Amino acid sequence: MLNPESPVPLYHQLAEILLAKIRSGELSPGTRIPSEPALAAAYGIGRPTVRQAIDVLVRRRFLLRRRGSGTYVRQEPEEVDLFSLAGTLSAFQKKGISATSSILARARLTSSPVDAENPFSGMPAIFIARLSLVDGAPVLLEEIYLDPDLFPGLDEMDLSGLSLSRIVAERYHMRPSGGRQNFRIGCVDGERARHLETSSTTPVLIVKRFLNLSGVESAIYSELYCRTDQFVPPPIPGRAGCCAGARPGHG
Repeated sequence: MLNPESPVPLYHQLAEILLAKIRSGELSPGTRIPSEPALAAAYGIGRPTVRQAIDVLVRRRFLLRRRGSGTYVRQEPEEVDLFSLAGTLSAFQKKGISATSSILARARLTSSPVDAENPFSGMPAIFIARLSLVDGAPVLLEEIYLDPDLFPGLDEMDLSGLSLSRIVAERYHMRPSGGRQNFRIGCVDGERARHLETSSTTPVLIVKRFLNLSGVESAIYSELYCRTDQFVPPPIPGRAGCCAGARPGHG
């Protein structure tokens, strides 16, 4: 129930209650939620407060208003992880291919390596590394840097099995507002090669991605290393690399 003594506004409390019902499946996609008068009576609050709560969930795209019909739980869209290569795991899973992702390095606050391309070069950042496998074979290594001022407490969370996109949206209330990325073909060695099970001469697709959130430029920076012999990547606008004659695989 709602707690009028809490510093959290009542409309926000109600929004979180409704969201929990959506997450649990109690309010399934396509279901019409109770009317504003019904919710006001059930929680002992005024209709304007209920309307504010519903507005929050409409803006966050969990609910959909239909004129003359009511408010419904949105059909859950295909989730595309903005920190991966175009939702690769989702695409594989829909084709019945076993795809998994695991955290290699838990989120931690660290000093970023000096790198002219990294916007956090030499500065503190929250770092996460994870590896994606398809049918048990490693295909994608991700190294992600996040602005620690925008994501307080993230380095204390266990992100195993969680969607980073969803955490950013729901816990920190931030949305992508733009960004850029570049592609190249290169080679990796050391820990990266070990995780991808490649040699220092194996060509891999390297993507460097700069993501703006809620107007903050390069709030997240990621480096993605993809085995092109295991995965068919998206079109590559240009390439440069350390391996002579290297080119993206097509099978």
